[in-house]
Amino acid sequence: MGTKSEPPKFSLVTKEESDQFMTVFSDIVKDLSEDEEHSDMPEVNKRFAQILKYNVPNGKKTRGLQVVAAYKLLEKPVNLTPANIRLANIMGWCVELLQSFYLVTDDIVDRSETRRGAPCWYKREDVGLNAINDAVLLEQGIYVLLKKYFSNHHCYVPTLELFHDATLKTTMGQILDTISSINGKPKLELYTMNRYNAIVKYKAAYYTIKLPITSAMYMANLYDTEMHRQAHTIVMEMGRFFQIQDDFLDCFGDPTRIGKSGTDIREGKCTWLAVMALQKANSAQKKTMEEHYGKPDPESVEKIRSLYEELNLTNAYAMYQEESFNMIHTQIQQMSRGLPPDVFLKLMRKLYKRDC
Repeated sequence: MGTKSEPPKFSLVTKEESDQFMTVFSDIVKDLSEDEEHSDMPEVNKRFAQILKYNVPNGKKTRGLQVVAAYKLLEKPVNLTPANIRLANIMGWCVELLQSFYLVTDDIVDRSETRRGAPCWYKREDVGLNAINDAVLLEQGIYVLLKKYFSNHHCYVPTLELFHDATLKTTMGQILDTISSINGKPKLELYTMNRYNAIVKYKAAYYTIKLPITSAMYMANLYDTEMHRQAHTIVMEMGRFFQIQDDFLDCFGDPTRIGKSGTDIREGKCTWLAVMALQKANSAQKKTMEEHYGKPDPESVEKIRSLYEELNLTNAYAMYQEESFNMIHTQIQQMSRGLPPDVFLKLMRKLYKRDC
């Protein structure tokens, strides 16, 4: 791939804000694993704490920190009290719990080995397929926290509906993703850009971008329909931008930076790279895709990776990233309903040319 310049580093929040976010996590663990109502199940409470500590706080936490950053930009300064900022941190951890729920289950479906530089939760000898039940605990923890901290807040019911909607849409996207193959064999005739866009819309954009931004808007008492419509248009584009980056990094990223080994090729996923390859390939190259895409052996994986390079998909990705970034940037600047552009521009700066 040659040498490349180091992407500019940018953080959604300051180190102090990030540290504060992590400090709140210890309270989250206590809330969920030391509830007096469940004191007669000490073994379960101990396991719940272990599940939380292993699976939730060790990633980049971009989704959770989005909530905090967006809320501080959207809320009226007079309302940015320590108590409200703490609530934003708690809301951010609710989003991170949903992320962890999906990662635990997705790793099982994909038969992944590592996550965030450590063995996947289900790969631990003391866990196995009990990880499915553990994942449900992570998801249900969201609603315990929302009830405890937001039941008297104006955003409580809209936020409950938002989390349920994001969970439903993401699960539907996961199904669309997994039924793109039969018995492990990819149905390459289905790998169109329209199908890919639908997978991205439901599997990634809703819970990765829309959920954090919209939950912050609700906390800040912003319910204007047109404002949410404009925000929706932008966050869907940002979600696609994010997922195409993920697809590229799964194939060409550094596993030591990403924290996991890529599985999309051997799993035969309908990715941007696969769709672009099928669009560009000649008959011989399509035959290579048919013979090797979705095969778990390292030789097949390498043949597909080499085919991607032969088709100049690394250059196509670089061009897409620049063009999409500029297009989304323009859309943000053209918003007319009072949302501060920085809510979206800060996140785009964080995503731009990310390598993990």
